[in-house]
Amino acid sequence: MAVNVAIVGATGAVGQEFLTVLAERNFPIKVLRLLASARSAGKTVLFKGQTYTVEELTKDSFKDVQIAFFSAGGSISKEFAPAAVAAKAIVIDNTSAFRMKEGIPLVVPEVNPEQIHKHPGLIANPNCSTIIMNVPVWPLHKVNRIRRLVISTYQAVSGAGAWGLYELDAQIKAYAAGKPIAKEKFPHMIVNNLFSHNSKVGENGYNEEENKMVNETRKIFADPKIMVTATCVRVPVPRAHCESINIEFERPMTVAQVREVLSKAPGVKIVDNPEANHFPMPVEASGQDDVLVGRIRQDISREDGKGIDLFVSGDQIRKGAATNAVQIAEKLI
Repeated sequence: MAVNVAIVGATGAVGQEFLTVLAERNFPIKVLRLLASARSAGKTVLFKGQTYTVEELTKDSFKDVQIAFFSAGGSISKEFAPAAVAAKAIVIDNTSAFRMKEGIPLVVPEVNPEQIHKHPGLIANPNCSTIIMNVPVWPLHKVNRIRRLVISTYQAVSGAGAWGLYELDAQIKAYAAGKPIAKEKFPHMIVNNLFSHNSKVGENGYNEEENKMVNETRKIFADPKIMVTATCVRVPVPRAHCESINIEFERPMTVAQVREVLSKAPGVKIVDNPEANHFPMPVEASGQDDVLVGRIRQDISREDGKGIDLFVSGDQIRKGAATNAVQIAEKLI
Protein backbone atom coordinates (compact mmCIF):
# COMPACT_ATOMS: atom_id res chain seq x y z
CA MET A 1 0.00 0.00 0.00
CA ALA A 2 1.62 3.24 -1.14
CA VAL A 3 1.20 6.17 1.24
CA ASN A 4 1.64 9.94 1.19
CA VAL A 5 4.77 10.89 3.14
CA ALA A 6 6.10 14.18 4.50
CA ILE A 7 9.59 14.78 5.89
CA VAL A 8 9.93 17.75 8.23
CA GLY A 9 13.53 18.96 8.32
CA ALA A 10 14.19 17.45 4.91
CA THR A 11 17.41 19.40 4.31
CA GLY A 12 19.07 18.43 7.60
CA ALA A 13 21.43 15.51 8.20
CA VAL A 14 18.70 13.16 9.43
CA GLY A 15 16.21 14.43 6.84
CA GLN A 16 18.64 13.57 4.08
CA GLU A 17 19.24 10.17 5.65
CA PHE A 18 15.48 9.57 5.65
CA LEU A 19 15.55 9.89 1.87
CA THR A 20 18.47 7.47 1.58
CA VAL A 21 16.82 4.88 3.82
CA LEU A 22 13.39 5.21 2.19
CA ALA A 23 14.97 4.64 -1.21
CA GLU A 24 17.13 1.71 -0.08
CA ARG A 25 14.21 -0.03 1.61
CA ASN A 26 11.90 0.74 -1.32
CA PHE A 27 9.32 2.23 1.03
CA PRO A 28 5.99 2.51 -0.85
CA ILE A 29 5.54 6.25 -1.40
CA LYS A 30 2.64 7.65 -3.39
CA VAL A 31 3.28 11.36 -2.78
CA LEU A 32 6.43 12.79 -1.14
CA ARG A 33 6.42 16.22 0.47
CA LEU A 34 9.69 17.74 1.65
CA LEU A 35 9.30 20.43 4.31
CA ALA A 36 11.80 22.78 5.93
CA SER A 37 12.23 26.37 7.10
CA ALA A 38 11.57 29.34 4.87
CA ARG A 39 15.34 29.66 4.47
CA SER A 40 15.50 26.23 2.79
CA ALA A 41 12.27 26.48 0.82
CA GLY A 42 12.84 26.36 -2.92
CA LYS A 43 15.87 24.08 -2.76
CA THR A 44 15.67 20.98 -4.90
CA VAL A 45 16.38 17.41 -3.80
CA LEU A 46 16.82 14.31 -5.96
CA PHE A 47 14.97 11.19 -4.78
CA LYS A 48 14.85 7.97 -6.82
CA GLY A 49 15.61 9.83 -10.04
CA GLN A 50 12.97 12.51 -9.51
CA THR A 51 13.54 16.14 -8.47
CA TYR A 52 11.51 17.49 -5.56
CA THR A 53 11.26 21.09 -4.41
CA VAL A 54 11.47 21.77 -0.68
CA GLU A 55 8.40 23.57 0.65
CA GLU A 56 8.17 25.92 3.62
CA LEU A 57 6.77 24.17 6.69
CA THR A 58 3.45 25.57 7.85
CA LYS A 59 0.57 24.18 9.88
CA ASP A 60 -1.27 23.62 6.61
CA SER A 61 1.47 21.41 5.14
CA PHE A 62 -0.10 18.08 6.09
CA LYS A 63 -3.26 17.86 4.03
CA ASP A 64 -3.63 14.27 2.74
CA VAL A 65 -0.32 13.23 4.38
CA GLN A 66 -0.53 9.79 5.98
CA ILE A 67 2.93 9.50 7.57
CA ALA A 68 5.00 12.49 8.66
CA PHE A 69 8.62 12.05 9.75
CA PHE A 70 9.81 14.89 12.01
CA SER A 71 13.54 15.60 12.39
CA ALA A 72 13.85 19.37 12.75
CA GLY A 73 14.25 19.86 16.51
CA GLY A 74 12.00 19.61 19.54
CA SER A 75 10.56 23.12 19.33
CA ILE A 76 9.47 22.51 15.72
CA SER A 77 7.85 19.20 16.67
CA LYS A 78 5.97 20.79 19.55
CA GLU A 79 4.67 23.54 17.27
CA PHE A 80 3.81 21.56 14.14
CA ALA A 81 3.25 17.91 15.11
CA PRO A 82 -0.21 18.63 16.60
CA ALA A 83 -1.24 20.17 13.26
CA ALA A 84 -0.06 17.05 11.43
CA VAL A 85 -2.01 14.80 13.82
CA ALA A 86 -5.09 17.02 13.40
CA ALA A 87 -4.78 16.53 9.63
CA LYS A 88 -4.95 12.72 10.24
CA ALA A 89 -1.25 12.09 9.59
CA ILE A 90 0.61 9.68 11.84
CA VAL A 91 3.66 11.49 13.15
CA ILE A 92 6.92 9.63 13.79
CA ASP A 93 8.92 12.16 15.76
CA ASN A 94 12.69 11.92 15.94
CA THR A 95 13.09 14.61 18.61
CA SER A 96 12.88 14.44 22.39
CA ALA A 97 9.67 16.50 22.47
CA PHE A 98 7.22 13.66 23.22
CA ARG A 99 9.38 10.69 24.24
CA MET A 100 8.52 10.67 27.91
CA LYS A 101 4.93 11.87 27.53
CA GLU A 102 2.37 9.48 28.96
CA GLY A 103 0.43 7.65 26.26
CA ILE A 104 2.99 8.27 23.49
CA PRO A 105 4.68 5.04 22.37
CA LEU A 106 8.48 5.17 22.47
CA VAL A 107 9.56 2.47 20.05
CA VAL A 108 12.56 0.42 19.00
CA PRO A 109 11.02 -2.11 16.57
CA GLU A 110 13.36 -4.91 17.67
CA VAL A 111 12.26 -4.34 21.28
CA ASN A 112 8.64 -3.24 21.63
CA PRO A 113 6.89 -3.31 18.20
CA GLU A 114 3.58 -4.07 19.91
CA GLN A 115 3.48 -0.44 21.07
CA ILE A 116 3.35 0.93 17.51
CA HIS A 117 -0.37 0.38 17.00
CA LYS A 118 -1.23 1.91 20.39
CA HIS A 119 -0.38 5.39 19.12
CA PRO A 120 -2.71 8.43 19.50
CA GLY A 121 -1.50 9.79 16.16
CA LEU A 122 2.10 10.20 17.27
CA ILE A 123 4.99 7.78 17.87
CA ALA A 124 8.30 8.86 19.38
CA ASN A 125 11.68 7.70 18.08
CA PRO A 126 14.11 7.25 21.00
CA ASN A 127 17.44 8.95 21.48
CA CYS A 128 20.18 7.56 19.23
CA SER A 129 22.38 6.34 22.10
CA THR A 130 19.40 4.64 23.71
CA ILE A 131 18.52 2.80 20.48
CA ILE A 132 22.09 1.64 19.87
CA MET A 133 22.28 0.23 23.40
CA ASN A 134 18.77 -1.24 23.49
CA VAL A 135 19.09 -3.31 20.30
CA PRO A 136 21.74 -5.72 21.67
CA VAL A 137 20.76 -5.48 25.35
CA TRP A 138 17.04 -6.28 24.96
CA PRO A 139 17.42 -9.87 23.67
CA LEU A 140 19.67 -10.59 26.67
CA HIS A 141 17.13 -9.00 29.02
CA LYS A 142 14.44 -11.31 27.61
CA VAL A 143 16.31 -14.48 28.57
CA ASN A 144 17.87 -13.26 31.82
CA ARG A 145 16.46 -10.10 33.36
CA ILE A 146 18.99 -7.31 33.65
CA ARG A 147 19.19 -5.64 37.04
CA ARG A 148 21.70 -2.90 36.21
CA LEU A 149 23.36 -1.26 33.22
CA VAL A 150 26.46 0.95 33.33
CA ILE A 151 27.11 2.68 30.01
CA SER A 152 29.89 4.93 28.78
CA THR A 153 29.35 6.46 25.34
CA TYR A 154 31.78 7.73 22.71
CA GLN A 155 29.56 9.90 20.53
CA ALA A 156 30.34 11.12 17.03
CA VAL A 157 30.10 14.82 16.19
CA SER A 158 27.36 14.29 13.59
CA GLY A 159 25.08 13.37 16.47
CA ALA A 160 24.94 17.11 17.09
CA GLY A 161 23.74 17.72 13.51
CA ALA A 162 25.46 18.55 10.25
CA TRP A 163 27.20 21.51 11.90
CA GLY A 164 29.11 19.07 14.11
CA LEU A 165 30.74 17.61 11.01
CA TYR A 166 31.52 21.07 9.65
CA GLU A 167 33.13 22.15 12.92
CA LEU A 168 35.31 19.03 13.21
CA ASP A 169 36.38 19.35 9.57
CA ALA A 170 37.20 23.06 9.97
CA GLN A 171 39.24 22.41 13.10
CA ILE A 172 41.16 19.53 11.47
CA LYS A 173 42.08 21.82 8.56
CA ALA A 174 43.05 24.67 10.87
CA TYR A 175 45.20 22.36 13.01
CA ALA A 176 46.95 20.90 9.95
CA ALA A 177 47.69 24.42 8.68
CA GLY A 178 48.98 25.61 12.04
CA LYS A 179 46.16 28.14 12.35
CA PRO A 180 44.17 29.03 15.50
CA ILE A 181 41.36 26.60 16.32
CA ALA A 182 38.00 28.35 16.17
CA LYS A 183 35.18 27.13 18.44
CA GLU A 184 31.80 28.06 17.02
CA LYS A 185 29.06 25.77 18.35
CA PHE A 186 30.76 23.13 20.44
CA PRO A 187 31.76 24.56 23.83
CA HIS A 188 35.29 23.17 23.54
CA MET A 189 37.80 22.30 20.86
CA ILE A 190 36.84 18.90 19.42
CA VAL A 191 39.86 18.14 17.21
CA ASN A 192 42.46 16.17 19.22
CA ASN A 193 40.11 16.33 22.18
CA LEU A 194 37.00 14.88 23.78
CA PHE A 195 34.61 16.26 26.36
CA SER A 196 31.49 15.51 28.35
CA HIS A 197 28.46 15.52 26.08
CA ASN A 198 27.48 19.05 25.10
CA SER A 199 24.01 18.98 26.64
CA LYS A 200 22.74 20.74 29.74
CA VAL A 201 23.62 19.21 33.10
CA GLY A 202 20.56 18.71 35.28
CA GLU A 203 20.05 19.00 39.01
CA ASN A 204 20.90 15.32 39.47
CA GLY A 205 24.36 15.90 37.97
CA TYR A 206 23.55 13.98 34.79
CA ASN A 207 23.44 15.75 31.44
CA GLU A 208 20.41 15.53 29.16
CA GLU A 209 21.89 12.73 27.06
CA GLU A 210 22.58 10.61 30.14
CA ASN A 211 19.12 11.20 31.58
CA LYS A 212 17.58 10.21 28.24
CA MET A 213 19.40 6.87 28.28
CA VAL A 214 18.17 6.20 31.82
CA ASN A 215 14.55 7.23 31.44
CA GLU A 216 13.95 6.06 27.88
CA THR A 217 15.34 2.58 28.53
CA ARG A 218 12.98 2.12 31.46
CA LYS A 219 10.02 3.16 29.32
CA ILE A 220 10.97 1.05 26.27
CA PHE A 221 11.67 -2.04 28.39
CA ALA A 222 8.51 -1.38 30.45
CA ASP A 223 10.71 -2.00 33.48
CA PRO A 224 10.85 1.02 35.81
CA LYS A 225 13.02 -0.90 38.29
CA ILE A 226 15.96 -1.52 35.95
CA MET A 227 18.94 0.43 37.22
CA VAL A 228 20.72 2.47 34.53
CA THR A 229 23.63 4.87 34.82
CA ALA A 230 25.42 6.53 31.92
CA THR A 231 28.36 8.79 31.16
CA CYS A 232 28.09 10.36 27.70
CA VAL A 233 31.15 11.78 25.94
CA ARG A 234 31.63 13.58 22.63
CA VAL A 235 34.63 12.34 20.61
CA PRO A 236 36.30 13.62 17.40
CA VAL A 237 34.76 10.96 15.15
CA PRO A 238 32.57 11.99 12.18
CA ARG A 239 29.92 9.28 12.34
CA ALA A 240 28.69 6.30 14.41
CA HIS A 241 28.55 6.17 18.20
CA CYS A 242 30.34 3.62 20.37
CA GLU A 243 29.29 2.44 23.82
CA SER A 244 30.91 0.42 26.56
CA ILE A 245 28.18 -1.53 28.38
CA ASN A 246 28.49 -3.35 31.70
CA ILE A 247 25.52 -5.61 32.44
CA GLU A 248 24.41 -7.15 35.74
CA PHE A 249 21.94 -10.03 35.30
CA GLU A 250 19.62 -11.61 37.84
CA ARG A 251 21.20 -15.02 37.21
CA PRO A 252 24.70 -16.05 36.15
CA MET A 253 25.33 -15.86 32.39
CA THR A 254 28.34 -17.06 30.43
CA VAL A 255 30.04 -15.49 27.44
CA ALA A 256 28.94 -18.47 25.34
CA GLN A 257 25.31 -17.93 26.32
CA VAL A 258 25.51 -14.21 25.51
CA ARG A 259 27.11 -14.97 22.17
CA GLU A 260 24.40 -17.53 21.36
CA VAL A 261 21.60 -15.03 22.10
CA LEU A 262 23.20 -12.18 20.18
CA SER A 263 24.00 -14.38 17.16
CA LYS A 264 20.23 -14.73 16.61
CA ALA A 265 19.19 -11.21 17.63
CA PRO A 266 17.64 -8.96 14.96
CA GLY A 267 19.62 -5.84 14.16
CA VAL A 268 22.81 -7.18 15.74
CA LYS A 269 26.08 -8.19 14.07
CA ILE A 270 28.80 -9.78 16.16
CA VAL A 271 32.27 -8.36 15.48
CA ASP A 272 34.41 -10.05 18.08
CA ASN A 273 37.83 -11.39 17.05
CA PRO A 274 40.32 -11.23 19.95
CA GLU A 275 43.06 -12.94 17.93
CA ALA A 276 43.04 -10.13 15.36
CA ASN A 277 42.11 -7.49 17.98
CA HIS A 278 39.16 -6.68 15.73
CA PHE A 279 36.11 -5.31 17.49
CA PRO A 280 33.32 -2.78 16.70
CA MET A 281 34.60 0.46 15.18
CA PRO A 282 32.78 3.59 13.94
CA VAL A 283 34.43 3.34 10.52
CA GLU A 284 32.79 -0.07 10.01
CA ALA A 285 29.45 0.77 11.64
CA SER A 286 28.95 3.89 9.49
CA GLY A 287 26.35 3.32 6.79
CA GLN A 288 25.06 0.13 8.42
CA ASP A 289 21.73 -0.51 10.09
CA ASP A 290 23.00 -3.31 12.33
CA VAL A 291 24.57 -2.54 15.69
CA LEU A 292 28.04 -4.09 15.86
CA VAL A 293 28.75 -5.96 19.12
CA GLY A 294 32.07 -7.24 20.44
CA ARG A 295 34.47 -7.37 23.42
CA ILE A 296 32.02 -9.90 24.89
CA ARG A 297 33.62 -10.91 28.17
CA GLN A 298 32.86 -11.91 31.73
CA ASP A 299 33.04 -9.11 34.29
CA ILE A 300 36.02 -10.30 36.32
CA SER A 301 35.19 -7.94 39.19
CA ARG A 302 32.33 -10.26 40.10
CA GLU A 303 32.57 -13.78 41.49
CA ASP A 304 28.91 -14.67 40.97
CA GLY A 305 29.01 -14.86 37.15
CA LYS A 306 26.23 -12.31 36.80
CA GLY A 307 28.31 -9.64 35.02
CA ILE A 308 29.05 -9.25 31.29
CA ASP A 309 30.87 -6.48 29.40
CA LEU A 310 30.15 -5.48 25.80
CA PHE A 311 31.46 -2.86 23.38
CA VAL A 312 29.11 -1.74 20.61
CA SER A 313 29.09 0.65 17.68
CA GLY A 314 26.11 1.88 15.69
CA ASP A 315 25.36 4.49 13.06
CA GLN A 316 23.42 7.09 15.00
CA ILE A 317 22.07 8.78 11.87
CA ARG A 318 20.74 5.51 10.44
CA LYS A 319 19.67 3.03 13.13
CA GLY A 320 19.86 5.75 15.77
CA ALA A 321 17.46 7.96 13.82
CA ALA A 322 16.22 7.51 10.24
CA THR A 323 16.22 3.73 9.91
CA ASN A 324 14.48 3.20 13.25
CA ALA A 325 11.73 5.64 12.21
CA VAL A 326 11.30 4.03 8.79
CA GLN A 327 11.08 0.59 10.42
CA ILE A 328 8.26 1.93 12.58
CA ALA A 329 6.49 3.25 9.46
CA GLU A 330 6.90 -0.11 7.71
CA LYS A 331 5.12 -1.84 10.58
CA LEU A 332 2.37 0.80 10.53
CA ILE A 333 1.48 0.02 6.91
